[in-house]
Amino acid sequence: MPVCTTRDGVEIFYKDWGRGRPVVFIHGWPLNGDAWQDQLKAVADAGYRAIAHDRRGHGRSTPVWDGYDFDTFADDLADLLDHLDLRDVTLVAHSMGGGELARYIGRHGTGRVRSAVLLSAITPVMLQGPDNPEGVPQSVFDDIKAGILKERSQFWKDTAEGFFSADRPGSKVTQGNKDAFWYMAMQETIQGGVACVDAFAATPFHEDLKKFDVPTLIVHGDDDRVVPVDATARKAAQLISGAELKVYEGGSHGIAMVDGDKQRFDRDLLEFLGR
Repeated sequence: MPVCTTRDGVEIFYKDWGRGRPVVFIHGWPLNGDAWQDQLKAVADAGYRAIAHDRRGHGRSTPVWDGYDFDTFADDLADLLDHLDLRDVTLVAHSMGGGELARYIGRHGTGRVRSAVLLSAITPVMLQGPDNPEGVPQSVFDDIKAGILKERSQFWKDTAEGFFSADRPGSKVTQGNKDAFWYMAMQETIQGGVACVDAFAATPFHEDLKKFDVPTLIVHGDDDRVVPVDATARKAAQLISGAELKVYEGGSHGIAMVDGDKQRFDRDLLEFLGR
């Protein structure tokens, strides 16, 4: 399998499809690079080089015990870009992956980066507080961790419903979408599952976003039950100079995986890549 060995010996699995200017996809939690299958093909078919990796502790990467923090994730991404010697890269990140993208730019700059796309991203901060009243209460994150530890298989089946806003009138989410979510979630280590909750709940990315100096597209659904648009995308658009914000009416957290929304996102992504 194609892997990149990080500076601390962790093997990061990745897919590398097509030829052309590179586009690197960074997955959300609790998923892995397979969540980007549709976009990988769309981008490769359009003449780009499409790459997606599994975060440490997720999918086919090393099931490590520690290192579930955004400085480490950003450095893993830097190791991957260095390993493949990628330049003029567009980074595309979903959900928790948005924090990885932001921290990468915050720590490593944009020397290798052409542009960025934040999809349903957690930036600038998820946790509710005096400066972020639109955020998510700590009790929600505590319940997520408790659910994983109690019986994670059923927890992931239950969580898939809100991830895709499956109860929304007119929702096109399928049982296959929900099964795919469960399958990827079960490949994440239980330690990584719990540790990542603490990381994506409370890590602030305000200063990282202020360092963006490349064209940036922000896409978010207004029916996102996981990452509220008012706490994240709308604020990120104000922090990133020149960022373009697109809000999908009725869009769930799983925009890139559900019929209809994923085709719209693919069109917006390809249009952005072609600029």
